[in-house]
This record gives sequence, structure tokens and C-alpha cells, in this order.
Amino acid sequence: IFVVTFPFSDMRFVQAYRGETAECVCHGLRTVFDHIGAAPRHLVFDNATGIGRRVGTKVVEAKLFGAFKLHYRSESRFCNPYSGNEKGNVENAVGFLRRNLMVPEPEAATLKGLNDVLMTRCMALAETTHYRKGLPISELFAQDVAASLALPGVGFDPVRYESRTADKKGNVLIDGNTYAAGSSFHSRTLTVGLRHDVVEILDEHSAPVRSFPRAFGVQAETIFEPAALLPLLVTKPGAWSHSPLRPLVSEPVRDWLDKAPATNRRRLLSAVEAASGSAGFDAAITAADLLIQRGDTPEIAALGMLARRLADGTSPAVENVDLSVYDIFTTESFTTLNTLTGEIA
Repeated sequence: IFVVTFPFSDMRFVQAYRGETAECVCHGLRTVFDHIGAAPRHLVFDNATGIGRRVGTKVVEAKLFGAFKLHYRSESRFCNPYSGNEKGNVENAVGFLRRNLMVPEPEAATLKGLNDVLMTRCMALAETTHYRKGLPISELFAQDVAASLALPGVGFDPVRYESRTADKKGNVLIDGNTYAAGSSFHSRTLTVGLRHDVVEILDEHSAPVRSFPRAFGVQAETIFEPAALLPLLVTKPGAWSHSPLRPLVSEPVRDWLDKAPATNRRRLLSAVEAASGSAGFDAAITAADLLIQRGDTPEIAALGMLARRLADGTSPAVENVDLSVYDIFTTESFTTLNTLTGEIA
């Protein structure tokens, strides 16, 4: 949990991250700066090992954070260890936010959704009255913002680039975890872009080739992009039974591929590969699932169109159609004799 507090007004902001890296801290600061439309002149940090480490009396800052400060023209200092008198305001803020924002425990489908909820709740707290100054916190915070620096025309991009050499299988090791760049990149020197939530892999010409959700902590399995395995399976559909992709698809799609002959299996995998390029792997698999459960053949055109609609959020709602209105055409009561003219109506 990343907490930012403004001591003059007691305005507080909180954001949630999966780690405490320099990328997470810089992204959190930029989020707050962009939200308030200004950058504080002075930043005081407590427990920020991702952006700086104290060695004796000297603090060594992370390069990414150093670039961040230069971008926004802010200055910084770090609290001394075991010096509670230096950080009473932020310690207070942590307890206050835990009691007021985390109870009841907030729920969200994504980390971004959670952070949107937290930001909204923080802004709601700004309407309360300062416990000592007797003025609305929002009014005092306006003075904080007025005393801050104007934002530069372009926001800082909190990404750290490093060089990695792929092994003979095309895998690269990042923070103790193995990411699959692809067999075509074996033994090649690649560039890795580390963001707070994403790991990007770029080739020798800095062209993006893979993107993965960033893993924090040590993962036992190799992290791979599902869509990257599809071309190999299209070429060798017999490898489906032991592919790492098999456990990732829905049960109807898995059962269909397990039972399908090689030709039909290749056809569906080709359709999923084509749809993944424009709509993403998850939308392609969901589209295949819907078509299979509906009893339709998951052909490339139908699957691609449905996947794009799912990705855009424009999939038509399924409605039950009342066909009883057509019963009149199949009943004897429809045929009547006009007794006056003798005509059949």
C-alpha cells in the first residue's frame, strides 16, 4: 500500500501495488501528481527501499527515481531509521486510512479498479473538517496545491530498461522468474522493460515482441504469453495434448480440441490465433467457447467477429425468442370458411 500525505492540510492518498519497487513508487507518485495537477516541491520518504537505500549516513537512490525527481524538479530526503518523531504524519495517515478506507474491505475485479475506488474514497475524505484548524481539508489542500510546482507538459514514464540474454529455449530470467520470449529468440540479447504491472521484451532493434503481467515473488513455472504458442500448435496440432496452453482454455474448448481430428483441431487453433491478433487471446477463447456451447462450428470468420465484439464490449445480449406466434400457421383453426361467400380464408 502506497500512502502519500500532505502534512499542512492532512490530505491523504493511497494506492495499491503488488510490490515496492521503484517502478511502483514512481507510478504511484505520478498518479497522485496527475490527479492534483501539481508536483510537491519536497518529498520525504519512509520505508522506501525500492527507490533508495541507506548505506551508513549516505542514501543511494535508484536511477529511475533520480530521473523521476529531475523530471518533476522535486527534492527529496529520507527519514532516519527508528526515528518516529520524523514521520508522525505519515504513520498517522496509515492508521487513519486503514480504519476509514479498508473497513469494510474494498472489493474490485482488477488492481486498477481497486485504485480507482481508493482514490474516490480519498477525495470523499477531503470534505471533512480538519481536526485542529477547523477548516475543510479540501480548502487547506488548495493551498498545498498552490504552493507546489507546475507539472511538465509530458508525464514521466516509470519504466526501467535492462539487457538480458535469452537461453537456448528463448527464455529470459527477470527478478528470479523465467519469462518465455519464444524459441526464435534463443541466445539473443534482448531488452527488458520493467513496469509496475507489466514486463515488456524488445528485440535488438527495440521493437516490442512480448508483453507479460509482471510477477512478484518467485514463480515455479515459466511465465509465457498464451497467444505466442498458437503458431506452433497450428503447425503441430498433435502437440495439443501436452501443451501448457491446454489447462488455460475453458472446459468446452478443451473437450472439443481433445476429441477433434487433427484437421479440425488445426482449423480451430488457426481461428483462435487469427482472432487473438485483433481481440486478444482471452476474447478469442471466450468466443470459441460460446460458439461450441451454442452448437455452431467455430469457423474463423464467425469466431473472429464474435471475439472482436467481446473485446469491444458490444456482444449482443442473448434473448429467448417466443416462437409460439408462428403456431397459427400449423393449426387447423387458421383455416376458416366464410359462410356468406363460401370462400376459404
